[in-house]
Amino acid sequence: MSAFGPEVIHGHHVTLRPLVVADAARTLAWRLSDRTTYLNRGAETVAEQSAWIGSRPRNERNFIIELRSGTPVGMVSLIAIDPANRRAEPARFLIGEPDAVRGIPVAVEAMQLVYGLAFDVLHLQRVYGTVASDNRLMIKWQKSFGMQEEGRLRRHLFLDGRFQDAVCLGLLEEEYRTVALPRMNALIRRP
Repeated sequence: MSAFGPEVIHGHHVTLRPLVVADAARTLAWRLSDRTTYLNRGAETVAEQSAWIGSRPRNERNFIIELRSGTPVGMVSLIAIDPANRRAEPARFLIGEPDAVRGIPVAVEAMQLVYGLAFDVLHLQRVYGTVASDNRLMIKWQKSFGMQEEGRLRRHLFLDGRFQDAVCLGLLEEEYRTVALPRMNALIRRP
């Protein structure tokens, strides 16, 4: 473990390893795919993606999600880590290789590992974020793991050529332990 958190986080089905500049082409291809309707647009070239990866601030942990075999299948981050207020935002969650993860609880375990980093390693009190209001499946998914809707920012996001609301969600440390963790463990099939 480095002074800023774990270098690699191992789960039962997946490993989260730090995002590095060598991941630029792969992550750019994922971000430019049709699956990213609700992600903010970013880099448009490998050089821009490389520069973006190289410029990440110290208050972020950006990961590549790998299967235990080492195959990269997605990415996830914990950003805006604020130790003074003990909060952070899970972000940039994307399964870039959906066919490779079919039948494996990759998404659930990756999010569980990020929550574990937030609550068990960094000792935060809450994680929070916004989800585009049209992204109903992600809102439902997050709520199924204990996230609570805390509000709405009207016309906050400009996505796909139009403005839409951002739904504000939050999860407290005790909700992680009593709601999210048991539900995630059941789906991952761990005690």
